[in-house]
Amino acid sequence: MAPEPVHAFASTLQTFKTASGKAGKYWSLKELAKQYPNVEKLPVSIRIVLESVLRNCDGKKVTPEHVVEVAGWQANAPREDEIPFVVARVVLQDFTGVPLLADLAAMRTVAKQMGKNPKSIEPLVPVDLVVDHSIMIDYFGTKNALDLNMKLEFKRNLERYQFMKWGMQAFDTFGVVPPGFGIVHQVNLEYLARGVHKGTAPAEGAPPVYYPDSLVGTDSHTTMINGIGVVGWGVGGIEAEAAMLGQPVYFLTPDVVGFEFSGRLREGVTATDLVLAVTEILRREKVVGKFVEFFGAGTESLSVPDRATMANMAPEYGATMGFFPVDDKTIEYFQGTGRTASEIEYFQAYFKAQGLYGMPRAGQIDYSKVVRLDLGTVAQERHAASAVSEHGAHRSGSG
Repeated sequence: MAPEPVHAFASTLQTFKTASGKAGKYWSLKELAKQYPNVEKLPVSIRIVLESVLRNCDGKKVTPEHVVEVAGWQANAPREDEIPFVVARVVLQDFTGVPLLADLAAMRTVAKQMGKNPKSIEPLVPVDLVVDHSIMIDYFGTKNALDLNMKLEFKRNLERYQFMKWGMQAFDTFGVVPPGFGIVHQVNLEYLARGVHKGTAPAEGAPPVYYPDSLVGTDSHTTMINGIGVVGWGVGGIEAEAAMLGQPVYFLTPDVVGFEFSGRLREGVTATDLVLAVTEILRREKVVGKFVEFFGAGTESLSVPDRATMANMAPEYGATMGFFPVDDKTIEYFQGTGRTASEIEYFQAYFKAQGLYGMPRAGQIDYSKVVRLDLGTVAQERHAASAVSEHGAHRSGSG
């Protein structure tokens, strides 16, 4: 049996320690920066993409050249190269999720016909299907409305739910969140997001490798997850299926627009007021196909729900992402949403070891362009109605 090829950047596999002294392995961007000093000035979102490219560098689907390209990202350069981004997990809503499950079932049938083990067909990353888009409301305004709606939903779509349940039992990495728990973005933010994932140990007796949460989802507003420092965005069903099977998601190297907040929101100014002001500014800046990364002292004062609201609106201002780096507010949010003390400890320790913890300040990072807003200048009464109707029109058009 041929020995496994040596990783092109094997020296970057390092060990980090948590506050209580537990150890984990990680692909160190600080170590990579010794070879490529440019890494230390990269936007946080690009560094998280770089970690994935570095960790998945196998010389085939991700090559050493890809690592060097992303490590050498320049704020203003021609955008000609595609980045092969292997995500940590995939989130599906039901309209696209059920056909993808049917595809997996069909693959198993073909594998069996070919005399292969059908169980060899398995998503290579965790996949969660959240049932929310197809739900109909028949009862409302009464105490038992939810119960009556749920009973009718399961009666109407019995075969569909039987098929989903089969999927959960047949595939080890496939989970379903049934209706009644919330919309896909809320479930993703409050429950599915892990902060960091625990992989396999690189050698016998060594601690497991940890890596940041990242995903693609089959809904344009998947970007809501950017509010807690998770790189992710919405894709079509075919791209999601490729990601499920361990293939990279390819995207053109983006510009990253830095959005610096200073000051604090005045009393009575809501997240809606802020997000409408931000959307108006970013539409003028023409950020289509670009990453937007929020930073600065003012950003620290924003709660995670406010950040998630802004990230959720990325399709409205046209950006691929509206990304917020991980900081103390993110950790507080994880503590308040039922994550275990152990996973929070690893999450915080990992991001600190990578130099990715905390809100960057002006001058620390090279952005393609910087936009600034003093939170204290955001007005309270903006035209919410027009934006809400626009948002609704976008949703009905995009799913």
